[in-house]
Amino acid sequence: MTEGWEWDETLFAGTAPYYARGRLPYAPGLVPRLAEVLGPDGTGRLIDVGCGPGTLALPLSPLFDEVVGVDPDPGMLAEAARRAAAGTGAGTVRWVRMRAEDLPAGLGAFTVAVFAQSFHWMDRDRVAATVFGMLGPGGALVHVSDLKGERPGTEGLPYPVAPYPAIGQLVRDYLGPVRRAGRGELPDGTPGGEAAVFHRAGFLGPERHVVPGGQVLERAEDAVVAWVFSMSSSAPGLFGPRRDAFEADLRGLLRSCSPTGRFCERRPGTEVFVWRKPSVSRTVEPAART
Repeated sequence: MTEGWEWDETLFAGTAPYYARGRLPYAPGLVPRLAEVLGPDGTGRLIDVGCGPGTLALPLSPLFDEVVGVDPDPGMLAEAARRAAAGTGAGTVRWVRMRAEDLPAGLGAFTVAVFAQSFHWMDRDRVAATVFGMLGPGGALVHVSDLKGERPGTEGLPYPVAPYPAIGQLVRDYLGPVRRAGRGELPDGTPGGEAAVFHRAGFLGPERHVVPGGQVLERAEDAVVAWVFSMSSSAPGLFGPRRDAFEADLRGLLRSCSPTGRFCERRPGTEVFVWRKPSVSRTVEPAART
């Protein structure tokens, strides 16, 4: 993780009720593409590390015998369990509260491990090496994120796009100019360079897949507010006693941009990198005698 920053349990505290309502969904073809790429036959086990409210664990659950969602935030796991009970997903899923750094924790072997926009919060080298050991031969590690660098067009949308730059400035007005993250700050954001980390752990690849977005997505004012409160950098608890004042100002900003309280944008594409554990152990040939 970023030097000088340490994870603490308040990182996503209070965000869980807003997460599923506020976060932009992955491209709609993501689950079929993963099924095509991974070739699951209804058996095997998947672990979703940093599962949040089950955003991917639940729709992927019918493809496996068992899915295990791991997350350190109790609110996220409670929301995941609530969504599972409501019928989101049809497979066998269980939820385990723990940090990724505490794996393997006796959870057993897996066919697939998924990190969906969660890996950057972890001790990456440690977690990658541990997950490598938890996968069976030929197992897959799947890293999922919004397509980086994409700028979906706004032409022809029936409502305005949410004023994201102005929202960011409002957050800074309340919380200060440096990005907040739990009890700490991330002046330079979260780290990249995942490829080097996975290579060091022993994975082969990657295979890159892009699932196109672009579909028109209408969002109500409440959904945009939920998006703001779903972010670690603007989690509800960071505002303390000024939370209600912030929300009032946020809603005022949104209404100034769209008096109807309706907004519109295009779904982002989804980028998937698949890394494979070698099917057989690689050995070093002994040097020939001379």
